[in-house]
Amino acid sequence: MQVSRRKAYKDGEAPSENVRRSSGLLLGCIADDFTGGSDAASFLAAGGMNTILLSRIPDPGFRLPDDVEAAVITLKSRTQETEQAVRDSLLAMDWLQNAGASHFYIKYCSTFDSTPKGNIGPVVDAVLEKLEEEGTLLCPALPANGRIVRDGILYVKGLPLSDSPMKDHPLTPMWESRIRLLMKPQGKYDALEIGLDALHGPKKELEAQLLSFRKKAAPEGKGHWYLIPDHTDDTDGARIVSLFGHMRLLTGGSGILTQLARRLRTKNTTTVPCCEAEGPALIVAGSCSTATHAQTLWYEAQGALSLRLTDDGILSGKQNALSIWSRVGKDAAPLVYAYDSPEGLGKKRGKTGRLLASEIESVLAQTAVMARDHGVTRIIAAGGETSGAVTKALGYQAYRIGVSVAPGVPVLIPLENPRMRLILKSGNFGQEDFFARALEITALGMSNSRRC
Repeated sequence: MQVSRRKAYKDGEAPSENVRRSSGLLLGCIADDFTGGSDAASFLAAGGMNTILLSRIPDPGFRLPDDVEAAVITLKSRTQETEQAVRDSLLAMDWLQNAGASHFYIKYCSTFDSTPKGNIGPVVDAVLEKLEEEGTLLCPALPANGRIVRDGILYVKGLPLSDSPMKDHPLTPMWESRIRLLMKPQGKYDALEIGLDALHGPKKELEAQLLSFRKKAAPEGKGHWYLIPDHTDDTDGARIVSLFGHMRLLTGGSGILTQLARRLRTKNTTTVPCCEAEGPALIVAGSCSTATHAQTLWYEAQGALSLRLTDDGILSGKQNALSIWSRVGKDAAPLVYAYDSPEGLGKKRGKTGRLLASEIESVLAQTAVMARDHGVTRIIAAGGETSGAVTKALGYQAYRIGVSVAPGVPVLIPLENPRMRLILKSGNFGQEDFFARALEITALGMSNSRRC
């Protein structure tokens, strides 16, 4: 099943002198927030690829270790202004190309977090055009976490996306479930839905369907298009990769990344770094998701020390990093969190909600830095925006990928500070006892399986 594979560079064009080419890099991934990046990195590592997670476009002169086959650059493009999101994504693409990547993946949330004027469409279109590729996949499903696509509709744990708790998200409320319709107001090109019968049917019949669609969407080979395959389980994921894994640009969630890694990798083994660390821990949770709320309640029920941030406390400045640390700093694993009900979130959309969310992220990030500076070696953060703020404040730019606490949530070890262990989860990810699991996996001498 062939698609255009034009050169990303013009003949004679040299990579930037500021980027040192990696000897082993095969796949470059751009993620729209930090937890999305760590999610993607964990599934690539599970597929046998030596993977590095980058918290930003690397500084000039940074070189990937030679054993790295996949590099994931995390941005803040999920909630940025669209022009900035596109600009940052193209800069990330430049870096990955210059570092030697030959295949590319745009990673966004498995709940397609994006408003009608959102950034998924503009970013995908800009990268598609930059690579001069005809088409790409829109494949957000992550069956391991209950996100599937059936008949072109995205489901979250059995509910259409627009009926799921995502409809109340303060920044990206989801009021549509069909991916084609989610993409239509923000992307420029036509989309073809590929149902399960077509996906698993005779390859020749699918090729004929695709050829007919491509002639209509891009007559004479001029134009671009999207394919939206159904994806309900790992069998579907494997089939998607077998049919479309050769394409230079793919986009979606993490659901096909393990199979894609197995297809692209050149080595048969990967090294898993030690995930244990000596020292106390801190848990910060800025997510207002129902999953994180349940995890918070469970952790408190075990008798753990916790401190809830309030709107008034944050906006008045009374709850700041110093005051928070003075209350929780003597505990071995305290939890600092912010939560509001769906009804409360509904009242905080718009500028007020964004301002409050930004202030919460800032306070939690400053608290994490204060904890690190006082000897904390294990930091667990819940929420994509919170995790991005924490990693930016800590200042590390590259991470090795350890074992996963839950699907899509690995232990991260900064190259710049190998003593530290970070666990950064999307708000909706993880089991009810997630925080306890994260602490156990990273506690020195507490491992009950091989983790080093």
